[in-house]
Amino acid sequence: MLVLDEYKLRIGALDAPIEELYRALDIETISEELSGLEKQTEAEDFWGDLENSQVVLKRISRIKEKVARFEKFKTDLDDIKTLFELAVEADDEETAAEIGELLTALENGLSEARIETLLSGDYDGNNAIMSFQAGAGGTEAQDWAEMLYRMYTHWAEKRGFSYKILDFLDGDEAGLKSASILIEGENAYGYLKSEMGVHRLVRISPFDSSGRRHTSFAAIEIMPEITEDVEIEIRPEDLKVDTYRSGGAGGQHVNKTESAIRITHIPTGIVVACQNERSQHQNREIAMRMLKSKLIEIKERENLEKIEDIKGEQKLIEWGSQIRSYVFMPYTLVKDHRTGFENGNIGAVMDGDIDGFINAYLTQNATKK
Repeated sequence: MLVLDEYKLRIGALDAPIEELYRALDIETISEELSGLEKQTEAEDFWGDLENSQVVLKRISRIKEKVARFEKFKTDLDDIKTLFELAVEADDEETAAEIGELLTALENGLSEARIETLLSGDYDGNNAIMSFQAGAGGTEAQDWAEMLYRMYTHWAEKRGFSYKILDFLDGDEAGLKSASILIEGENAYGYLKSEMGVHRLVRISPFDSSGRRHTSFAAIEIMPEITEDVEIEIRPEDLKVDTYRSGGAGGQHVNKTESAIRITHIPTGIVVACQNERSQHQNREIAMRMLKSKLIEIKERENLEKIEDIKGEQKLIEWGSQIRSYVFMPYTLVKDHRTGFENGNIGAVMDGDIDGFINAYLTQNATKK
C-alpha cells in the first residue's frame, strides 16, 4: 500500500523534532525544579505566606502541564508506530486512514509546541492588553477598527482565551473610534505582540453610494498585563486624571455617574482609560495597571534603561507605516509586510484565523537572534 510507504517516512521524521522539543523545553531542568517546588509545599510554614504559596502552586501547575504535554507527544508517536506495524501486517486500509489522522494531529501539535518555545521574553507568558484606534477617514476607518476588534476577539475565543472590555468609544455612525480589551490566557502577550502596528484595509466601501474603492487604516497596540510584583515608579504629580461618564459597549451604567477614568502621563503624553468597572476606584486601579504596562512595554521594546527616557508613540496611522494589508477588492489577499506571509482566504482571516501570521513573525524573529 503506497500510502503506508508515505506514512513510514513521516513517522521516521518525528523522532528528531520530539528530541529537539525535549531540549528546547529543558524538560530535565524543569523536572528537577518541580521536585524542589513540591518539597516546598510540604513545609509546615508553606501556607503562612499565602501570596508566595499561590505563586509556587501556579508554577507547579505550569510545569506539570508542560511535561505532561511533552510526554503525550512521545506516547502518541509510540501508539502510531504500533498501529503502523498492525496496518502493514494486515494491509488494513481503515487502520491506515486512522494513522493518517493521528500523524497530522501529532505533526500539528509539535509545530505549535515548537512555536511556544520561541516565547521566551520576560512578559511573553502574561495576559495581553490590546488597544484599537481608528485612523483618519471617519466612518470607514471606524468600521475597519471594529472589524479588527471582531477578528481578534474571535481568535481569542478559538484559542480558549477570554477577553474583557476595558474601554470602548463608539464610532460616529458605525464601528468604533477606540477600544481596549484584556485578553487572558497563557502566552497571550507572547503571541499578540506580533500584531502591534498599523493595519491597512482596501475594499469597496459600503458607506460610499458611488461604490468606490477606499483605503482605511487602524492601529493595534499590545501591552503585557503587568502584575503587582513588578516595581515601577510613577509619580502622582506626573499624572493628569479626568473622570467622565461611561458610554459605548463597555459602559455598564451609561450616563449615570462619572465612573470612567482617563489618565494622562504628562512626561510621555501617554493616555489610558477604563470605563468597564462599576466604581471610579476600580476603573482608576485598572487604568493605572494599563499605564504601568504601557510604560514597561515601551521601555522593553526600545531597550531603554529608564522609564524617563520614554517619549511616547510617534508613528502615524497612515500609508507607509502599515505592518499588514487586507485587500478585499479587486482581489482577496492578506499580506504581512514584515514576513511576506500571505493568506488568500480573507473570510477565514477576519474570522480569527491569524495563527499563520503570528507563527511566521515569531519564527522570523527567532532566526534573527
